[in-house]
Amino acid sequence: MQKRLNVLFVCARNQWRSPTAEAIFRNDPRLNVRSAGVSASARKQISVSDIEWADLICIMENKHKQRLYSEFNGLIEMEQVRVLDIDDLYQFMDPELIEILQDSIAPILSEAFEGR
Repeated sequence: MQKRLNVLFVCARNQWRSPTAEAIFRNDPRLNVRSAGVSASARKQISVSDIEWADLICIMENKHKQRLYSEFNGLIEMEQVRVLDIDDLYQFMDPELIEILQDSIAPILSEAFEGR
């Protein structure tokens, strides 16, 4: 059996987008999932251990990517990060957000599993 892929979902405050992604992909048998935020006020702030754990980091906005690179310089590999381009317009488990996440992440996961 193939090792599960560790996927970290990241947004600003770990309140709506990244926890929604974590919730909808939690039961995928191919994945281990976590979520975190880049803001100091995040519900769960991203840590070095999160970065080291993750095989794949799915970030909601490009500005979050810039923040990660500045805070964790040298720990993050470029090919490890994917920006989803999902603006902060949705509440937790919003049906439109769920659809966008599923559509955005499916090809990323396909690519990740092809490379294994």
